[in-house]
Amino acid sequence: MLRVGLTGGIATGKSTVGKMFAELGCRLVDADAVVHGFFNPGHPVNREVVEAFGPQVRSADGSIDRAVLGETVFNNPDARRRLNAIVHPAVIQYQKDWMDELEKRDPNAIGIADAALTIESGSYKNYDKIIVVACSPEAQKRRLKERSALTDEQIEARIASQMPMEDKVRYADFVIENSGSLEDTRRQVESVFGALQPNSRNAP
Repeated sequence: MLRVGLTGGIATGKSTVGKMFAELGCRLVDADAVVHGFFNPGHPVNREVVEAFGPQVRSADGSIDRAVLGETVFNNPDARRRLNAIVHPAVIQYQKDWMDELEKRDPNAIGIADAALTIESGSYKNYDKIIVVACSPEAQKRRLKERSALTDEQIEARIASQMPMEDKVRYADFVIENSGSLEDTRRQVESVFGALQPNSRNAP
Protein backbone atom coordinates (compact mmCIF):
# COMPACT_ATOMS: atom_id res chain seq x y z
CA MET A 1 0.00 0.00 0.00
CA LEU A 2 1.12 3.55 -0.68
CA ARG A 3 0.85 6.01 2.20
CA VAL A 4 0.55 9.62 1.10
CA GLY A 5 0.50 12.84 3.11
CA LEU A 6 -1.51 15.71 1.64
CA THR A 7 -0.83 19.15 3.07
CA GLY A 8 -0.81 22.87 2.29
CA GLY A 9 -1.38 26.29 3.77
CA ILE A 10 -4.63 27.77 5.01
CA ALA A 11 -7.15 28.33 2.17
CA THR A 12 -4.92 26.79 -0.51
CA GLY A 13 -7.64 24.29 -1.45
CA LYS A 14 -6.26 21.18 0.23
CA SER A 15 -9.70 19.74 1.00
CA THR A 16 -10.84 20.26 -2.60
CA VAL A 17 -7.77 18.43 -3.87
CA GLY A 18 -8.33 15.63 -1.35
CA LYS A 19 -11.87 15.11 -2.65
CA MET A 20 -10.57 14.94 -6.21
CA PHE A 21 -8.16 12.18 -5.24
CA ALA A 22 -10.98 10.34 -3.48
CA GLU A 23 -13.11 10.57 -6.64
CA LEU A 24 -10.26 8.84 -8.51
CA GLY A 25 -10.32 5.95 -6.04
CA CYS A 26 -7.83 6.94 -3.34
CA ARG A 27 -8.85 6.40 0.28
CA LEU A 28 -8.85 9.61 2.30
CA VAL A 29 -8.66 10.45 6.00
CA ASP A 30 -9.17 14.12 6.89
CA ALA A 31 -7.37 15.34 10.01
CA ASP A 32 -9.83 18.20 10.48
CA ALA A 33 -12.75 15.77 10.59
CA VAL A 34 -10.78 13.60 13.02
CA VAL A 35 -10.24 16.58 15.33
CA HIS A 36 -13.96 17.39 15.15
CA GLY A 37 -14.60 13.91 16.51
CA PHE A 38 -11.97 14.33 19.21
CA PHE A 39 -13.69 17.54 20.35
CA ASN A 40 -17.03 15.79 20.91
CA PRO A 41 -18.26 15.27 24.50
CA GLY A 42 -16.70 12.34 26.30
CA HIS A 43 -13.56 12.04 24.20
CA PRO A 44 -10.28 12.11 26.16
CA VAL A 45 -8.94 14.93 23.96
CA ASN A 46 -12.03 17.01 24.84
CA ARG A 47 -11.30 16.56 28.52
CA GLU A 48 -7.63 17.39 28.12
CA VAL A 49 -8.41 20.60 26.20
CA VAL A 50 -10.87 21.76 28.87
CA GLU A 51 -8.35 20.97 31.60
CA ALA A 52 -5.68 22.97 29.76
CA PHE A 53 -7.74 25.99 28.71
CA GLY A 54 -10.70 26.16 31.07
CA PRO A 55 -14.46 25.57 30.84
CA GLN A 56 -14.99 28.63 28.61
CA VAL A 57 -13.79 26.62 25.60
CA ARG A 58 -16.64 24.11 26.04
CA SER A 59 -20.00 24.71 24.33
CA ALA A 60 -23.38 24.16 25.98
CA ASP A 61 -23.59 20.69 24.40
CA GLY A 62 -20.22 19.70 25.88
CA SER A 63 -18.22 19.86 22.66
CA ILE A 64 -15.22 22.15 22.23
CA ASP A 65 -16.12 25.55 20.79
CA ARG A 66 -13.51 25.80 18.05
CA ALA A 67 -14.01 29.55 17.58
CA VAL A 68 -13.42 30.29 21.26
CA LEU A 69 -10.48 27.91 21.39
CA GLY A 70 -9.00 29.50 18.27
CA GLU A 71 -9.16 32.97 19.77
CA THR A 72 -7.64 31.61 22.98
CA VAL A 73 -4.58 30.09 21.33
CA PHE A 74 -4.03 32.08 18.14
CA ASN A 75 -2.18 35.07 19.59
CA ASN A 76 -0.51 33.03 22.31
CA PRO A 77 2.34 30.84 21.01
CA ASP A 78 2.67 29.00 24.32
CA ALA A 79 -1.04 28.17 24.34
CA ARG A 80 -0.86 27.03 20.71
CA ARG A 81 2.05 24.73 21.53
CA ARG A 82 0.09 23.36 24.48
CA LEU A 83 -2.91 22.64 22.27
CA ASN A 84 -0.75 21.02 19.59
CA ALA A 85 0.87 18.82 22.23
CA ILE A 86 -2.61 17.50 23.07
CA VAL A 87 -4.05 17.19 19.58
CA HIS A 88 -1.14 16.23 17.31
CA PRO A 89 -0.15 12.92 18.94
CA ALA A 90 -3.78 11.79 18.97
CA VAL A 91 -4.28 12.70 15.29
CA ILE A 92 -1.01 11.09 14.21
CA GLN A 93 -1.88 7.86 16.04
CA TYR A 94 -5.39 7.86 14.51
CA GLN A 95 -3.94 8.30 11.02
CA LYS A 96 -1.41 5.50 11.57
CA ASP A 97 -4.11 3.13 12.85
CA TRP A 98 -6.35 4.09 9.92
CA MET A 99 -3.56 3.40 7.42
CA ASP A 100 -2.67 0.09 9.07
CA GLU A 101 -6.30 -1.04 8.95
CA LEU A 102 -6.65 0.06 5.31
CA GLU A 103 -3.54 -1.90 4.37
CA LYS A 104 -5.01 -5.05 5.91
CA ARG A 105 -8.22 -4.63 3.90
CA ASP A 106 -6.65 -3.47 0.64
CA PRO A 107 -2.88 -3.94 0.25
CA ASN A 108 -3.00 -2.19 -3.13
CA ALA A 109 -4.75 0.95 -1.89
CA ILE A 110 -3.48 4.50 -2.06
CA GLY A 111 -4.19 5.94 1.38
CA ILE A 112 -4.09 9.72 1.71
CA ALA A 113 -3.97 11.63 5.00
CA ASP A 114 -5.11 15.22 4.58
CA ALA A 115 -3.59 17.36 7.37
CA ALA A 116 -2.54 21.01 7.49
CA LEU A 117 0.41 20.45 9.83
CA THR A 118 1.88 17.26 8.38
CA ILE A 119 5.31 18.85 7.99
CA GLU A 120 5.27 20.97 11.15
CA SER A 121 4.27 18.01 13.33
CA GLY A 122 6.97 15.77 11.83
CA SER A 123 4.40 13.21 10.69
CA TYR A 124 5.53 13.64 7.07
CA LYS A 125 8.13 10.99 7.93
CA ASN A 126 5.31 8.43 8.19
CA TYR A 127 4.43 8.68 4.48
CA ASP A 128 5.89 7.33 1.27
CA LYS A 129 5.01 10.47 -0.67
CA ILE A 130 4.10 14.06 0.23
CA ILE A 131 1.78 16.24 -1.86
CA VAL A 132 1.74 19.97 -1.14
CA VAL A 133 -1.16 22.11 -2.37
CA ALA A 134 -0.02 25.67 -3.06
CA CYS A 135 -1.58 28.82 -4.44
CA SER A 136 -0.71 32.48 -4.88
CA PRO A 137 -0.91 34.75 -1.81
CA GLU A 138 -3.66 36.70 -3.57
CA ALA A 139 -5.82 33.62 -4.09
CA GLN A 140 -5.15 32.47 -0.53
CA LYS A 141 -6.27 35.82 0.95
CA ARG A 142 -9.32 36.02 -1.33
CA ARG A 143 -10.53 32.55 -0.40
CA LEU A 144 -9.99 33.13 3.29
CA LYS A 145 -11.95 36.38 3.09
CA GLU A 146 -14.80 34.68 1.22
CA ARG A 147 -15.17 31.85 3.72
CA SER A 148 -14.68 33.74 7.00
CA ALA A 149 -15.52 36.95 8.83
CA LEU A 150 -11.86 37.74 9.42
CA THR A 151 -10.54 41.25 8.82
CA ASP A 152 -7.68 41.86 6.40
CA GLU A 153 -5.33 42.22 9.37
CA GLN A 154 -6.52 38.93 10.87
CA ILE A 155 -6.10 37.19 7.52
CA GLU A 156 -2.54 38.47 7.20
CA ALA A 157 -1.81 37.30 10.74
CA ARG A 158 -3.28 33.81 10.11
CA ILE A 159 -1.14 33.35 7.01
CA ALA A 160 1.98 34.77 8.66
CA SER A 161 1.59 32.35 11.58
CA GLN A 162 2.02 29.32 9.30
CA MET A 163 5.11 27.78 7.77
CA PRO A 164 5.96 29.73 4.60
CA MET A 165 4.74 28.01 1.46
CA GLU A 166 8.22 27.91 -0.08
CA ASP A 167 9.42 25.93 2.97
CA LYS A 168 6.57 23.42 2.70
CA VAL A 169 7.24 22.89 -0.99
CA ARG A 170 10.78 21.74 -0.19
CA TYR A 171 9.31 18.63 1.45
CA ALA A 172 7.04 17.81 -1.49
CA ASP A 173 7.31 14.91 -3.88
CA PHE A 174 4.49 16.56 -5.83
CA VAL A 175 3.17 20.14 -5.83
CA ILE A 176 -0.34 20.97 -7.01
CA GLU A 177 -0.63 24.64 -7.93
CA ASN A 178 -4.21 25.60 -7.11
CA SER A 179 -4.40 29.28 -8.05
CA GLY A 180 -6.33 28.73 -11.28
CA SER A 181 -9.51 26.97 -12.33
CA LEU A 182 -10.90 23.75 -10.90
CA GLU A 183 -10.31 22.15 -14.29
CA ASP A 184 -6.62 23.03 -14.15
CA THR A 185 -6.37 21.66 -10.60
CA ARG A 186 -8.15 18.47 -11.62
CA ARG A 187 -5.70 17.93 -14.49
CA GLN A 188 -2.81 18.21 -12.04
CA VAL A 189 -4.50 15.80 -9.60
CA GLU A 190 -5.02 13.27 -12.39
CA SER A 191 -1.36 13.59 -13.38
CA VAL A 192 -0.18 13.00 -9.79
CA PHE A 193 -2.65 10.12 -9.42
CA GLY A 194 -1.08 8.51 -12.48
CA ALA A 195 2.39 8.91 -10.96
CA LEU A 196 1.22 7.20 -7.76
CA GLN A 197 0.17 4.05 -9.60
CA PRO A 198 2.34 0.94 -9.00
CA ASN A 199 3.54 0.74 -12.60
CA SER A 200 4.72 4.36 -12.45
CA ARG A 201 6.33 4.00 -9.02
CA ASN A 202 8.29 0.95 -10.11
CA ALA A 203 9.47 2.40 -13.38
CA PRO A 204 13.25 2.90 -13.69
